[in-house]
Amino acid sequence: MPPTAAPVGVMDVGGGHVTAAVIDPSAVDRVLVERDAPVDPHAHRDALLDQLAGPGRALARPGELQGWSIAMPGPFDAEAGVGTFAGVDKFQALAGVDLRGALAVRLGVVPGAVRFVNDAVAYGIGEWAGGAGAHVDRMVCVTLGTGVGSSFLHAGVAVDSGPDLPDHGEVHRLTIDGRPLEETVSSAALRRADRDQSGVSRTVEQLCAAARAGEPAAVSVTAAAMHALGAALRPWVGRFGATRVVVGGSIARSWDVIGPPLADCLHDSGADSTLEVLPATLGARAPLVGAAVAWTRATGLSR
Repeated sequence: MPPTAAPVGVMDVGGGHVTAAVIDPSAVDRVLVERDAPVDPHAHRDALLDQLAGPGRALARPGELQGWSIAMPGPFDAEAGVGTFAGVDKFQALAGVDLRGALAVRLGVVPGAVRFVNDAVAYGIGEWAGGAGAHVDRMVCVTLGTGVGSSFLHAGVAVDSGPDLPDHGEVHRLTIDGRPLEETVSSAALRRADRDQSGVSRTVEQLCAAARAGEPAAVSVTAAAMHALGAALRPWVGRFGATRVVVGGSIARSWDVIGPPLADCLHDSGADSTLEVLPATLGARAPLVGAAVAWTRATGLSR
C-alpha cells in the first residue's frame, strides 16, 4: 500500500554511524527504505556535516519528503537545534553549530523542515509505538551500551521534569555507592569488572556468553551490574507509576543473561507485581520509528 501522504525522512545519529530512512507517516512502524553509513565523530565541521547528511541525501531528492526528523545524542537542545556535546568524546566540531540550518542546506530543505529529538527519547517512543511498549500508559525505556540512555513516557509522550523522575528523566545521572551509574552499568564498566574478576579481557558479548555457560566470575559480574541498575531504577519506576520497563541497546542483546537479575531486582520489596520487564524488539529501528512519531505529532498527524 503506498503512503497516504508524502513520506518523512528520519535519521538516527550515533557515535560512529548515521542511519537514514524514509517512513510512511500513516504507518510509522513501516520503514520504506533505509541506508547506513559510518561517521567519524572527530572529523572537522564540514566533513562531519557532510557525513551526517550523506545517507539522507542518497535516499531522497529535494521535494520528495515532508522533511526530516533526526534523533540526536546529547547534550543537545532539540528545540534550538544546537548541542554542546560537553563531557562526551565526540562531535566537538559541532558544538554550538546551528545543525538545523547546516543540515537543511545539505538535505535541500528549508530549516523549518528539520526537527530534532533526543536519541534515547526517540528509542523509547519507537518501542512504545511499534515494539515492546505496546502503547502502555506509563513506561520507562532504558538503553544499555556505551552509556545508559533513558526515557519516561506517559501515553507515548516523554516526560522530563517533575518529582516522580530523575533530573531531566535521565537515568545516567543516578549514582550507585556514590559513583555515577555508568561506572557500574555500561560496556566499559562491565568489561573492567570482568577483567578484575577473571583476569582476561573480552567483549561484553563474550562475557555474556561465559555467563550463559555458567562461568562463576561472568555470572557474578553481569548479575551485580544488573542488580545495581535495578536498585537505581526501582524507586523511580515506582514513583512514576510505570507498568512496563523496556530495555534495549547492545547489552540487551544478551537478554537471557541480563534480564532475569534485572527483573528480580525491579520486582523486589514492594514493587508493583504487575510491572513487566521486557527486552526491546525493534533494535536499531526503534529510534527511526520514534523520530517518525515525533514528526507526526509535531505536524498534527498524531499517532
